[in-house]
Amino acid sequence: MTSRTETTPPSAPSSRSLRSRRRPDVEQEHHGGLEEEFENVPVPQSHRRSVFSVSAVWFGFPMVLTSAIFGGTIVYGLGFWKGILSIVIGNLVLFAYVGSLSYLAGKTGKNFALSAAETFGRNGAKIVAGFLSTVVIGWFAFQTGLTGATLETSLGWNATLLALIAGLLYIGVTFIGIRALTVIGLIAAPLFIALGIVAVVIATRTDGVGSITSFQGASDATVLSIGAAVTIVIAGFVDSGTMTADFTRWSRNGKEAVVATFSAFPIANMIAMIVGGIVVAAGAAIDPAKNGGDFLPILTEHGAVLTVLAVIFVFVNLGSVCAHCLYNGAVGWSQLTGSKMRLLTILLGAVGLVIALAGVWSHFSTWLNLLGIFVPSIGAVLIVDQLITRRAAAREITGFRMQPFAAWVIGAACAYAVHHWAPQLSEAIVGMVCAAVAYLIIEAVLPDRISKTTTRSTTEIEVAG
Repeated sequence: MTSRTETTPPSAPSSRSLRSRRRPDVEQEHHGGLEEEFENVPVPQSHRRSVFSVSAVWFGFPMVLTSAIFGGTIVYGLGFWKGILSIVIGNLVLFAYVGSLSYLAGKTGKNFALSAAETFGRNGAKIVAGFLSTVVIGWFAFQTGLTGATLETSLGWNATLLALIAGLLYIGVTFIGIRALTVIGLIAAPLFIALGIVAVVIATRTDGVGSITSFQGASDATVLSIGAAVTIVIAGFVDSGTMTADFTRWSRNGKEAVVATFSAFPIANMIAMIVGGIVVAAGAAIDPAKNGGDFLPILTEHGAVLTVLAVIFVFVNLGSVCAHCLYNGAVGWSQLTGSKMRLLTILLGAVGLVIALAGVWSHFSTWLNLLGIFVPSIGAVLIVDQLITRRAAAREITGFRMQPFAAWVIGAACAYAVHHWAPQLSEAIVGMVCAAVAYLIIEAVLPDRISKTTTRSTTEIEVAG
């Protein structure tokens, strides 16, 4: 089956016309020392990046203090071995989910909004991309607020002032673009590994490994089942994972995009979560019911050198998450509005910073529930339509397609039902499966009809932005 992303031979007038319309953006890629971000068109092969570069973007994203907090929360509720099992299962599901979407992005070079238009329609994609691009700004706000809250807990510093400083720094990093995400990822991940090892050594030097592996969980925990724990793992990165195309569109091909994803899930995220789990199981965490596997206090209690490194670590580590989430949001909204990523970075960053200063982290549990219920179904529908059935490749892009939205609603409804009436199961996985099956059934019952009003090809739509 011929893909709609193929263009006519170079000698054809239409091909020269398309290239001429793209050229102004490409020629300005080094204006002001900043690269072109290709918000409204696929990344051309000439600008794709090595597998190491794209892996650095993803690898440095989930290996963060937040993941350690999640891992500690899971182990605190389930005990060490059940907690580790949940972490492994959740990360393998994330790899399958994000890896599939990344493969599509590496093949086409399209960001999430452009790719979603093939399944949901031009106007339908605006709803989906707008929803996710807004959700990730919530993550930016939470992580910015967490920067201040973490340092206040460990050192007694003013949380509001620190959140303000951190937010401005994170906006500046995102403004630079994909190159900055690569650099901060290369710094954040090794720093986490080094300080994580130090924290684990300090935490385990009293009672040893035996006390860790025998930890059975606590009675005041909020995570009470493997299913709920798996949902926490998935929900932690399912939003940016669904929008993985914004990162992996820079890969040279689909296979390299999958390799980049593997560096994040299961490797980076699992390492971070296990570190947090070990800290909790060793009894070294401060208030693990609330703070999970936050190991920063362990470092700040052991000398000035570790304290200084811990402060740097917080800003770099959480800054990596914030920059990635803000980049997702800015790329999504720039494509939807026809604007530029850097302008949207400033605008959305300002909004996120205001929310952070208002104390958003106190509503974090509600935020995770929202993600686990509503987001996984979106990616499941895209995977079925573009990778499994591959019907999107033969379909003209219309304004709006009802079928994927119906499947999304069904998947989210199933996840909601599990959340309230079967909490021992994973609402995220149930939502994915139900949405995928529903989409297959709906497509069989209500096949697409060719719209007479559809006159433009996919490539023309992408170039027009």
